Amino acid sequence: MLRSLVRATATTNSKIQPWRVAPTFRYSSKPAHFLKPDPRNPGAAATAAIAGQAVSDRQERLRLLAEDDKNPSLDVGPSGRPLFTSAPSLSHLARQHASTYFKFTKEGLNSVLPEGLPMGMVTEFQESMRTALLVRQSFLDLRDNFRRVVDPPMWSTNAKGVKVRKQVVLDGPVSCGKSIALAMLVHWAREEGWLVFYVPRGKAWTHGGFFYRHPLTGLWDTPIQAAKDFLKYNESYLKRLPCQIFDPIPLGEGAGVGWLKDVDSLAVSEGTMLYELVKTGIEETHAAVGVVVRLRKELSLVKDMPVLIAIDQYNNWFTFSEYEEPVTIRSCRPIHARELTMVNAFRSMMHDDMMVGAFSHSTAVGKLRKDLPDVPVDARVMFPRYSLEEAETVCHYYLRQRLIRHEVFSEENWKKIYFLTNGNGTEMRGLLPHMVS
Repeated sequence: MLRSLVRATATTNSKIQPWRVAPTFRYSSKPAHFLKPDPRNPGAAATAAIAGQAVSDRQERLRLLAEDDKNPSLDVGPSGRPLFTSAPSLSHLARQHASTYFKFTKEGLNSVLPEGLPMGMVTEFQESMRTALLVRQSFLDLRDNFRRVVDPPMWSTNAKGVKVRKQVVLDGPVSCGKSIALAMLVHWAREEGWLVFYVPRGKAWTHGGFFYRHPLTGLWDTPIQAAKDFLKYNESYLKRLPCQIFDPIPLGEGAGVGWLKDVDSLAVSEGTMLYELVKTGIEETHAAVGVVVRLRKELSLVKDMPVLIAIDQYNNWFTFSEYEEPVTIRSCRPIHARELTMVNAFRSMMHDDMMVGAFSHSTAVGKLRKDLPDVPVDARVMFPRYSLEEAETVCHYYLRQRLIRHEVFSEENWKKIYFLTNGNGTEMRGLLPHMVS
């Protein structure tokens, strides 16, 4: 019943593309215009009236928030503490900044994360009408773990019970913020000058599109343009990094165009830069899969800068894909994700490279066993939902953003919702606007 209420009260904005942040929030003093309701449909007039009121309320809220931004005294969190951190970047965040909000810019997010944003992050920005995220201690621990890998401290971390992991799998309950933490980690790493291969939608590697079995490898190729977004942010780095493997790259079947005649491989000459390699994979559909597989091997050989591989929806790579292989006229065999060429190349964590994968329970692949194949036993880290202290800050932030009415806000009321939802961020955001005195 609780989840039904949350879904029923959730607002949507069809004008904003998923996975991206809208260039700006707009409001207008003019009333919204709608199509005239059909008089033959008795519910049409009521639906149009509700929709019109929703748009009008949203425009009024945007106008009031614009006025509130001119008054810094409103940016107050629990116990009079600052609601927003003054840290200029994610690198400057420290323990004392936990349970405060960090402000992003829309342009900065779209520039640093051209692959796209997690839907949870986009929804948070839309509902709160501000591109700000809570600084959680769990994120700081994740960031500091990889910071220690690249820049080990002078003292021994083992003496303090802190174990540094090069491979991490983020697990935890639904709506605990795993995908958002992963996106923030990628944002931080790129600001630090790292080379990051980021896959925000791992499910796209196992669902949809063209697929075929490669006769040389026996694996299934899915020639999606996985390297296209990787090139957008990392172009300047890739132009400085030379290829270190010169074996020919096997070509595959082009999406919708078949095989090339009399050509079965792509030569890689000495002096070729990684930028040229990736660009070839984008422009030549026959080389798309082979280039992505080769890129994975090349990333392990980069020594000039830290390299991080970040995969969201990582759990989709340990179950069956959407694809099926015909066995008889009446039956098909489901193809497991490990049989897909690109997943097979990137899934394993049994190496010395830095890699982090986040489970996404929104993709509903089912519960996986504790010991995953090709993953170190101690790699899994449980990501928590909101603590009571974090929830208090979140509620004050939503009060500041006018998601909660001042006249009904009280410590007793927000704690009721916190314990009712067990710290589920999505459910809290859906129920808090309906708080009553």
